[in-house]
Amino acid sequence: MTPMPNHRKRPIHRSPISSVGEALRRATRLKSRIFSLRRSVLIPAALVIVAAASYSSVVLVPSSAPDEVAIPGNSWFQDQIVRLPARSLECALDPADIPPSQNGPNGKRPNYFHTCGSAILDSYGREFRVVGLSWSGMEYNDHAPLGLHTRNWSDMLDQIASLSYNTLRLPYTNDMLEPGVAPNSIDYDINPDLRGLSALEVLDRLVEGARQRGLRVILDRHRPTAVDQSPLWYTYEIPEDRWISDWQMLSRRYLGNDTVIGADLHNEPKWEATWGSGDRDTDWALAAERAGNAIHAINPYLLIFAQGIDRQGEDLYWWGGDLRGVARKRVQLSIPNRVVYSPRDYGTQVSFQGYFMDPRFPDNLPEVWDDHWGFIQKQQIAPIVLGEIGGTRLDDSLDGRWTRALLNYLEANKIGYVNWALDRSAFDDPAALAANTATVILDQSRLYRASIGIADSQVEASSNPSATSLRVLYRATNPTEKTDAIGFAVKVRNSGTAAVDLARIEMRYWFTAGPSPAQTQNVLATGVGSGGGQVHPEIVPSSSNGLNYYLRLAFVELAGTIPPFSDSQEILVDLRKKDRSSYLQTNDFSFAPNTDYQESDRIALYLDGQLIWGIEP
Repeated sequence: MTPMPNHRKRPIHRSPISSVGEALRRATRLKSRIFSLRRSVLIPAALVIVAAASYSSVVLVPSSAPDEVAIPGNSWFQDQIVRLPARSLECALDPADIPPSQNGPNGKRPNYFHTCGSAILDSYGREFRVVGLSWSGMEYNDHAPLGLHTRNWSDMLDQIASLSYNTLRLPYTNDMLEPGVAPNSIDYDINPDLRGLSALEVLDRLVEGARQRGLRVILDRHRPTAVDQSPLWYTYEIPEDRWISDWQMLSRRYLGNDTVIGADLHNEPKWEATWGSGDRDTDWALAAERAGNAIHAINPYLLIFAQGIDRQGEDLYWWGGDLRGVARKRVQLSIPNRVVYSPRDYGTQVSFQGYFMDPRFPDNLPEVWDDHWGFIQKQQIAPIVLGEIGGTRLDDSLDGRWTRALLNYLEANKIGYVNWALDRSAFDDPAALAANTATVILDQSRLYRASIGIADSQVEASSNPSATSLRVLYRATNPTEKTDAIGFAVKVRNSGTAAVDLARIEMRYWFTAGPSPAQTQNVLATGVGSGGGQVHPEIVPSSSNGLNYYLRLAFVELAGTIPPFSDSQEILVDLRKKDRSSYLQTNDFSFAPNTDYQESDRIALYLDGQLIWGIEP
């Protein structure tokens, strides 16, 4: 008998695997043979494909769970191990037969997303759950993100990233995209790098800022013009061909930039809009297909976010929130695995729905959501990303119970969502920030963070806040030039990502005593920190002639903290001479006549005795 050849003595030549993506591509080519092998020999279900970037082959190894696929990162024992459900094997890699995109702004090959059942996966097969925040403003007449009249745009992006969101939804209007359209309501002293930019160039700046912070961006065609939303995707002013051509322009503009992951085609179809009717003028599902295919002709890597309509028959629901038509008619694109369905859902403070009065409320809500859009996620038809959610209450009111029930439902079903909004654009809008566009609504932030499994850490004070994260806000309460009382108010703004202990802070306000050396001067400073502490004022001579002084404002021990992206409470100062003689405030280094709050670099701020804000005379 001829002996069997010893194959193990033969050298095996394999090209090296340079990335997890290459390993997955080899795994995909082998999977059909492996699954065929499983039909002919008994391979336990717990054996799964493992692709290792530093290893030169694809092997079968035991997995820790029978329904998971383990994919190591850059080596067998190091870096992050990503685990995928076994169902994802068929589309762990992008099934679309398209070439890799051009390199992105960072010089690297983009990491784009695709869908796989009810999951969104990146190009390495890792699952991505959208947890986003809308930053509105560009869809209105000013064509600028809200809040830039009082804050720096980069600080606001830092704030979004610090709140653990991973995605930024940017609403826009078609007339904003026209050449030369300039934004308004931007304070260019606070945002000097936006001066002279068009509205579209401001959008570019936000996308780049998001990229630098690891945030992904969904572009949202919110309105055809700044005047109002439209029930259909087209109007007389913005016909369908303009709607599509604008989407193609944006798709081309951001081609290769994987920061921009998707196109939210049209906001809140309603009223005349239908789903699956076949009527070209009203069938929103068909319109989404036309726009999606046109976008993919330019940029085939983008996800297409398709909202619902507002009714099926006489059953009214939220604008853009009813996706029951998907059971009969799905949005089908030429590029597969790109559709994400994106309904809306709101609580009782925004508008009334009959199911809010169901005696089983809020236990009836999962049935409502299953019926209108949740079935798409549960049946693995496509991913659901709830494109706008928001509740204005978190207590035991109807709205508070709705908010908690929805977040529990989203977490249980691994559904992504986008919170509306960063700021309050209308009286009934839920918002992540208070009306001053600076202070985080902490209770809401904690609830949303908890919904994605992130423990709140904002209560801990920072031991090393950035020198640029603390600033002084000032307003004159007595702007009279010659007066017997110096009156002003100050706050400390914390634009950093951690709370700051007030006891470490000191401010100095420089003034002169007047034409002659002052007698005893009395000062009253009132104010509290977030923990209820008091302010300690002290008048300190700054020259030997008795004419120049500074007012030192410090906080006592246990004064509390300034939360991240928040202001301290107001400190009111009243400074008088005992002989009631006058001050001439125009001679005072720190005086300014503004009666509304503005940043003041003439009031110095010290942290642990070190100057970190402002200038000294």
